[in-house]
Amino acid sequence: MKKVNQLAVMLMLLVSSALLGQTKTELVNWWHKSPGDGFTGIASQAAYDKLIKKDGQTVVVAIIDSGIDVEHPDLKDNIWTNPGEIPDNGIDDDKNGYIDDVHGWNFIGGPNGKNVDADSYEVTRVYAKLKYKYENADPSKLNKSQKEEYEMFKEAEKTVKEHRESAEQTMKKIEEVESQIISSISKVGEELKAQNLSLDKIADLDTKGDVILSYGKRVVMEELKENPKRNLETIKEYILFELSSDKQDVYNELNFAYNPDFDPRSTIVMDNYADGQERIYGNNDVEGPDALHGTHVAGIIGAVRNNGIGNDGVATNVKLMSVRAVPDGDERDKDVANAIRYAVDNGASVINMSFGKGYSWDKTLVNEAVKYAAEKDVLLVHAAGNSAANNDETDNFPNDYLGKKGFLFFKKPYYAKNWIEVGALNYKGGEDAVARFSNYGKDGVDVFAPGVQIFATVPNNQYMFLQGTSMASPVVAGVAAVLRSQYPALTAEQVKEIIMTQVTPLTGNVKKPGSGELVPFSSLSISGGVVNLEKAMQAAATVKGKKKVSVQRGA
Repeated sequence: MKKVNQLAVMLMLLVSSALLGQTKTELVNWWHKSPGDGFTGIASQAAYDKLIKKDGQTVVVAIIDSGIDVEHPDLKDNIWTNPGEIPDNGIDDDKNGYIDDVHGWNFIGGPNGKNVDADSYEVTRVYAKLKYKYENADPSKLNKSQKEEYEMFKEAEKTVKEHRESAEQTMKKIEEVESQIISSISKVGEELKAQNLSLDKIADLDTKGDVILSYGKRVVMEELKENPKRNLETIKEYILFELSSDKQDVYNELNFAYNPDFDPRSTIVMDNYADGQERIYGNNDVEGPDALHGTHVAGIIGAVRNNGIGNDGVATNVKLMSVRAVPDGDERDKDVANAIRYAVDNGASVINMSFGKGYSWDKTLVNEAVKYAAEKDVLLVHAAGNSAANNDETDNFPNDYLGKKGFLFFKKPYYAKNWIEVGALNYKGGEDAVARFSNYGKDGVDVFAPGVQIFATVPNNQYMFLQGTSMASPVVAGVAAVLRSQYPALTAEQVKEIIMTQVTPLTGNVKKPGSGELVPFSSLSISGGVVNLEKAMQAAATVKGKKKVSVQRGA
């Protein structure tokens, strides 16, 4: 069910030998290149060659995610360390309420060291929350606010039940296929009577009109074409292993994602979940049980540059703070709000949020945290989502909408000015320039950034190609970190404006995600372009920062 998929349907791609053999010198660093180099990258290498100086200020970037492998050799030198905390002494040395928060904090862990891994989707939690209130309700007797809640319940109920029904049918089909594989391959073995297995012998096998035997013959032939050295037992094991992955995904949907009775929170985190103002809970395990997604995001932002291994991050002079709040499932609004506040209170200037969902349990709680970040001049960068949806029409939480301001009938919507929403760009140009999965929106997405075939760090000293808006967001967060390092007098709003106005425009039409309809690239986001670090640095040199700092480059 790996969530940061859908989101995160992250669309993982392992580094295969075939891929590296073909594109090792191209795709590994394509996103760093300049538009004139054959890829629409962010021109980071050009910016470092010409504009970025080593004496920038250190910038803390918080990564609210699944966790980070802080010992990764390409990250460990750039991991944030709390200067006021003595590691592992069991004391809250800096008196911030979080014991031994050396490299960050984990809001989905418990006091006994256990961690939430799988969790349900928010739509499931909304359904479970409202079920007993509205399951037998008469809509004609509800007031306006109740009717709105009732409609949300009915929509959530429909979604959960449809997904459960689909998952149950899929599980049944998988089990049928498993049974057919076992019986048909066994029947092939009976017919061969211990003869050595070969393509010729299978091709000559007389099935005598036996449906099961015919199926087994077809399956075995296909597998032998792939690997002639396999025997019947290894063929059977291989196919069942492949099916087991799909079976596990469906199992997770039924038992975790769309299970209204599943609640790991109460037995692991043990907070008062209903209390949105509760701040102190969790533990200091900032890696968690599955840090692949967060470690990859961290590497995009701040993997050590020019060290001869792995990938180069976008930013130098950066410290990466791990704030764990994203499980294998949907993140919870309480955790997101507290993660933002923790990051702000502990010195983050930029916060990356590569997660999202279609429902919100308590948007007001998150909105208040976003406002708090704005008050403290912290920039929030968020992934637009991987549903090939129009964010102008489809909810994607969290987002920058904060409500309405004004008097009576003159109220107008207002949005966070310290927020950047990021869509994903493909490494391919022309009509395929936009990632086919990326969300978009003329009003709901700010800018695009590379988000396909992004090579970066993953746990256990490894690297991987991944794709998603989850990868595009940290590219922009890295650009923001560079600007805040080199020009520390710039405010979050100024940094956003520079990023938005100094983009690489793409002329011509591109395939709109979801439909394939050809539309102007400029119609898919507010800026109409792709983030460009070189142009942003050039512009930043001409902007007078609004913050008071001791040193301002270019002043």
